[in-house]
Amino acid sequence: MGRILGIDLGTTNSLVAMVDSGIPLVLADAEGQRLTPSVVHIPSDGSPPVVGRRASHVRLLKPAETVYSIKRFIGRRASEITPEERAVNYLLRGEGAGPVTVEIAGRAWTPEEISAEILKKLKRDAEAALGETVTRAVITVPAYFNDAQRNATKKAGELAGLIVERIINEPTAAALAYGLNRLKENSRIAVYDLGGGTFDLSILELREGVFQVLATNGNTRLGGDDIDARITQFLSRQILNSGGPDAQSDPLLIARVREAAEDAKIRLSRETDVEISLPFLAPTFSFNYKLTRARLEDLSRDIIQRTRAHCLRSLADARVEPKDLDQVILVGGQTRMPLVRQLVSEWFDCAEFEETRGNVRLGAEYHRDKGPQLNTSQNPDEAVALGAAIQAEILSGGLQNVLLLDVAPLSLGIETFGGLMNVIIPRNSTIPVKAGEMFTTAVDNQRSVLIHVLQGERERAKDNWSLGKFTLDFDPAPKGVPRVGVQFEIDANGILHVLARDTNTGQQKIVEMKSAVDVDDAAVQQMVEESVEHAFEDMAARQWIEARWRAQETVAATRKGLAQYSGELEAPIQEQIERALKAVEELLSHESGNAKQLKQAHAALDEATKPLADLMMDRAMEALLKKRGIIQ
Repeated sequence: MGRILGIDLGTTNSLVAMVDSGIPLVLADAEGQRLTPSVVHIPSDGSPPVVGRRASHVRLLKPAETVYSIKRFIGRRASEITPEERAVNYLLRGEGAGPVTVEIAGRAWTPEEISAEILKKLKRDAEAALGETVTRAVITVPAYFNDAQRNATKKAGELAGLIVERIINEPTAAALAYGLNRLKENSRIAVYDLGGGTFDLSILELREGVFQVLATNGNTRLGGDDIDARITQFLSRQILNSGGPDAQSDPLLIARVREAAEDAKIRLSRETDVEISLPFLAPTFSFNYKLTRARLEDLSRDIIQRTRAHCLRSLADARVEPKDLDQVILVGGQTRMPLVRQLVSEWFDCAEFEETRGNVRLGAEYHRDKGPQLNTSQNPDEAVALGAAIQAEILSGGLQNVLLLDVAPLSLGIETFGGLMNVIIPRNSTIPVKAGEMFTTAVDNQRSVLIHVLQGERERAKDNWSLGKFTLDFDPAPKGVPRVGVQFEIDANGILHVLARDTNTGQQKIVEMKSAVDVDDAAVQQMVEESVEHAFEDMAARQWIEARWRAQETVAATRKGLAQYSGELEAPIQEQIERALKAVEELLSHESGNAKQLKQAHAALDEATKPLADLMMDRAMEALLKKRGIIQ
């Protein structure tokens, strides 16, 4: 079947790895470089795209023909792109619900096509290193990538000529690279993954040989790029205040400033201050500035602090406290930053740390009985790719006794009566997973049912995200008679498939949700927070809707019974029923209300209609006996 590559398709850098003789290793390109910058230059003369380090160098000279950080836009709609993102990535195009594109030389490129060029280079580098053709790969994505982003990543792989065997979460891959599958039974680990454009915090547990993700939380638009942008803005202001040009308005100048900002950030992980020199920004102006680590930390602290909320939510979802963890491992190039390591150590109450040549050094010798160890033993840039290679080796049968189980980050369900969401796959369910429920109709003689697929944590459908809608047709029948089975399946790649079947006729539809969570990715991180904030309000709304629906059913049945049998009821009984009916109908005239009051009024109506119900039962029995000829 051939080798399977492990690929980390990163925001800033991408890598390709494999397992050789049981040892995972990152493959280098012809120049001996293992990191490939995720930068693509598309020449305006129609020449083939240039990828990687060469493209990164060209970016300074031809920024309007060079694309970077495309991972932040893969699988997203144009309406989801913020003005700030468009300002930084001025090549972005697209309107409304349409896809994001990059306009270069009169042609619109999709993020999938740009990503495919990066993957093609990684594929070529791997084939050159191995001396053979390779067509299969495992590709990693952030744990919080939604269905549309996962599908887009898979499509990019296919455009690059690869058979994508598996899409796996980056924190899970990193855990494999750190060898956490060899820890003691019931070990719990947190994976803090802060890369160039995304952030994830995942809690994992090793249980009976199964490596299971207990919870994950993150933001697909938070990473080192945001720090680079902050430094770039700061330096641009300094240049302007020093009498220099407005770099923000000149693509060539801002490209130079951005490169200097990124380089300074990287160097300040090793040094306490760096000299930034940008000669001839204007014919008579050169810029020199000393940026200190302290200033960098002031500029970026709030960005790093934004990751803390995700850490707390993931811990809460996994029902663990920091002291219950054995290790916190750091993944992603941005975790080299001393401030990141310091804050993570404080948040998780990790082993004490000390500075060594400007870097944070932590090891087993600092581990204490309470609190986890901060594990920085692996290269944070390479850990994800190495883990992907290990997963690839597992799939090819080269490694045994290791099993990875990821989780669904948000609940999935369908809209039911009254605009409620009925959860079919709860949040943090282990994937791959399959679950289903049986539903029926609420109206007589329905000819079809609309299946509205939702994702989110709120009780009402309108407060969650629509993944898609489709209809299932069936023969008309009284309400409550049709039986519609709805089954959700999330495959090993985290992609959702929905099946709806009429159990009477066997007619069914299977739909792959190609665009899950068609909303602004920034809203993903708010969903769980809002579900907690509005928990009591949402539950009250659900109770009201459910009580209202049942009361409406009873009112309709009572009105029908009165119209048919009122002449046979005694006047006091009929008056009592009418009073009870009016009390319920008064409450039902409002769109919202007190569910407890409605339930009490409904119970009073039930009690008042017992004579009517008995009469209706007697008449129905008489009609049946007459039909059978038992009575005249």
